[in-house]
Amino acid sequence: MVELLIIGAIGGLISGFFSVGGGMILVPLLMFIDFSIKEAIGISIVQMVFSSVFGSFLNFKNGFLNVKSGIYLGIGGAIGGLMGGFVVTFISGIYLEYLFLFLILFAIYRFFNSSMADDKKAIDNDFLIFFIGIFVGLIAVSLGIGGSLLLTPILVTMLHFQIKRATSLALFFIIFTSISGFISLFINNMIDLENGVVVGIASLIGVYFGVHLAKKIDGKKFKKYILILYVVILAMFIKRMFF
Repeated sequence: MVELLIIGAIGGLISGFFSVGGGMILVPLLMFIDFSIKEAIGISIVQMVFSSVFGSFLNFKNGFLNVKSGIYLGIGGAIGGLMGGFVVTFISGIYLEYLFLFLILFAIYRFFNSSMADDKKAIDNDFLIFFIGIFVGLIAVSLGIGGSLLLTPILVTMLHFQIKRATSLALFFIIFTSISGFISLFINNMIDLENGVVVGIASLIGVYFGVHLAKKIDGKKFKKYILILYVVILAMFIKRMFF
């Protein structure tokens, strides 16, 4: 129980600061304390419902969240998320681990090769944003992550969104994918509700402090911190998979 509370608080802090669901750090941490990847996915999805709703509310109050774009992303993500819950039942855990590893490498590559300046005009195409949501939602729920691991690099490096706008949209997007993923995984008996609620409640404290800390960081530094986060997650996951 204590381990789960600590993991929940850590996941919430990361979720609030980086505007992510927390799954990309929770899944490796839960696996580290001997949960299987599919058990970790079920717990992570429950936690993401808690952190994404609360974190998006705080981001909206701070003026970072564009609700219109978020709804297009979210509806697409919900559709993809519903499909993802069924995909995960037919794919073995080892393939999910390699897919997770590939997405971390992709995110690091995209950020490393992108400019730190936010001077390009954003591509605000609702139709494109909707289909990006479907794709990311399908992948995200299959891996038990909220989707920001993949979505934030796409919004920043391909659609040229400012970093804090992109991360706030990514967290709002996670509301849709996490709820649809929860429903889909619950139908397939893959949700550990008791442990998930414990981790989710603990995460709310971390979310609160993480969002307020992120307000004080400028965009360029914030982008560098996200890159550092991805590198840390990559190291943790490689250690888990191969050592």
